[in-house]
Amino acid sequence: MAADSYSRECGKLLQPVIAIAREAGKKILEIYDGNFSVKHKPDESPVTEADIAAHHVIIDGLKALTPELPVLSEESAGDIPFGERARWHCYWLVDPLDGTREFIKRNGEFTVNIALIEGHAPVLGVIHAPVSGICYFASRRCGAYRQEKGEGPQQIHSRATRETPVIAVSRSRCNPRHERLLEKIGTHEIIAVGSSLKSCLVAEGSADLYARLGPTSEWDTAAAQCIVEQAGGHITDTRMQPLGYNTKPSLLNPDFFVFGATWRDWSRYL
Repeated sequence: MAADSYSRECGKLLQPVIAIAREAGKKILEIYDGNFSVKHKPDESPVTEADIAAHHVIIDGLKALTPELPVLSEESAGDIPFGERARWHCYWLVDPLDGTREFIKRNGEFTVNIALIEGHAPVLGVIHAPVSGICYFASRRCGAYRQEKGEGPQQIHSRATRETPVIAVSRSRCNPRHERLLEKIGTHEIIAVGSSLKSCLVAEGSADLYARLGPTSEWDTAAAQCIVEQAGGHITDTRMQPLGYNTKPSLLNPDFFVFGATWRDWSRYL
């Protein structure tokens, strides 16, 4: 398949990628249900055997599916210099276990994230929650879907922002900047949840906004961005511009907003 044809063919890739994400989820649950150790990376973020096991399942699966495409995973990103990946027009971007802190807490709110990037934008996204079995997925021009375990997929749509917005927030992190944002927004409701599930709540219309004012990496947002955008929503930086991928040596994201169908300048609350 020619590299420039992936965005046209990504609908055909969805089911195989969903199967890979579910297989990674099974491997994660094998470790989740037993005893596991926790280590820390140089940036102090935690990593477990489940992160590594899921990484290998996904790498093997994607290499078998599209051997011609490179794969950038959180667990191997440090091995690939920008000089090499800057030449990539199309590649897989993977977070094998998004929400490792939630995994460690055993609250079930962690996900497997797989995205296909073409031309600095996500054109396919799969987010699988191993504990619940729920899978969110989307591809360019094919819409966004939510599929519960044992059921058929249901198309999802983000919603117009309510007068009293529902805001998705992290269970694990909070900072003064975020608190000030919430104060300036005024009356609102809160849903606390871990990992990329916050963005999925916006995509399915259960929440109006998720604001991340702190460090994240590109593998944290890529799959969610495709799902949210195909559901009619938006993921932007605080200048209200869509996030881009593989455009610079650093893989860190800027601060960002995830919001629904109504275009609203959330930056005015900063």
